[in-house]
Amino acid sequence: MSALPISINPNPFTPKSTPTPKPYSPTISISQNPNRIRSKYRSSPTWTTVDYTCKIDPIHVVPNSPIVPMTSNMGAVDTNVKYSKKVCLFYCPETKALADGIAAQSDSIELRSINWRTFEDGFPNLFIENAHGIRGQHVAFLASFSSPGVIFEQLSAIYALPKLFVSSFTLVLPFFPTGTFERMEAEGDIATAFTLARLLSSIPTSRGGPTSLVVFDIHALQERFYFGDSILPCFESGIPLLTKRLQQLPDSDNISIAFPDDGAWKRFHKMLQHFPMIVCAKVREGDQRIVRIKEGDPSGRHVVIVDDLVQSGGTLIECQKVLAAHGSSKISAYVTHGIFPNRSWERFKHDNGGTPGDGFAYFWITDSCPSTVKDVKDKRPFEVLSLAGLIAAALQI
Repeated sequence: MSALPISINPNPFTPKSTPTPKPYSPTISISQNPNRIRSKYRSSPTWTTVDYTCKIDPIHVVPNSPIVPMTSNMGAVDTNVKYSKKVCLFYCPETKALADGIAAQSDSIELRSINWRTFEDGFPNLFIENAHGIRGQHVAFLASFSSPGVIFEQLSAIYALPKLFVSSFTLVLPFFPTGTFERMEAEGDIATAFTLARLLSSIPTSRGGPTSLVVFDIHALQERFYFGDSILPCFESGIPLLTKRLQQLPDSDNISIAFPDDGAWKRFHKMLQHFPMIVCAKVREGDQRIVRIKEGDPSGRHVVIVDDLVQSGGTLIECQKVLAAHGSSKISAYVTHGIFPNRSWERFKHDNGGTPGDGFAYFWITDSCPSTVKDVKDKRPFEVLSLAGLIAAALQI
């Protein structure tokens, strides 16, 4: 009996005649641990197993899920959804009325109180009510630096609040008071606006990071660069209040905006560019500085003079006279900050109609200076546009 021929394959795992390999598809299996995915793939005659660990949320594998094509509106935010955060708002005695108005804007803003007392020597004796109750909360303080005498006591509270383990801290200072008269013209001039900015830049950080500072229509635009990196200034404007009010006037289609100087034009013209504009300027004639119209035509128009603040009001009154002399039918004014030292608001008379050179149809201010609001209440031509809504919105940032 003859032996059968035997063919020996040197690799017992590979057939003598190797077929064309099929593409290998990975298989996914879920282990008992919901945060672990096991992926098996075959790139060789053997299987390789790799475990992927997800430290965030378990990934749910849906078998045979359809492929959804990408569209241009994927990821769009639903504008109907309102997001709000709870804010504990503290305030000083001077800003109580404005704080009430802010809290009335939203149920997410809760007023909290500080006991403002003084010792017998006149120094502050302050106490934060329910200090433990604001731990982990978003906290804000509504300040009014109306005079140097109140700055120290408010700074004491401002420095204390972020250290009470709050989630974040926001300082709302509607009117940044220093620097309105300062001119750095000679060696030895001191920029007190820089000093105040440094004081605010030293507010302790909260658990959420640096303090946010909300200021409206800061007088000198370069003052924004006085603040350090440990505070986050948010510069807002009261101009939206003015534009809304102008739309409510019966002659809203006959409004022109006048600026008393180039500085006011530079800072506000982009927010009011849908109105015809008039720019005034001060020119020197001999020893006098006279206001002239630089560009624009006020003839037959209700002209609204716009600036960031008013002190004595001399410039506004000069603008009023020159606009009336050039045929303006009605003259009004708007400033975000009505300071009016020494009751200078009494200089502004009401125009009962037909005599724009003698008075103003309206004089709009905001409630950034609470003492002025009390002085001009129910006195024409003054009308107060409240910052409450804008501040409530800023607290949601």
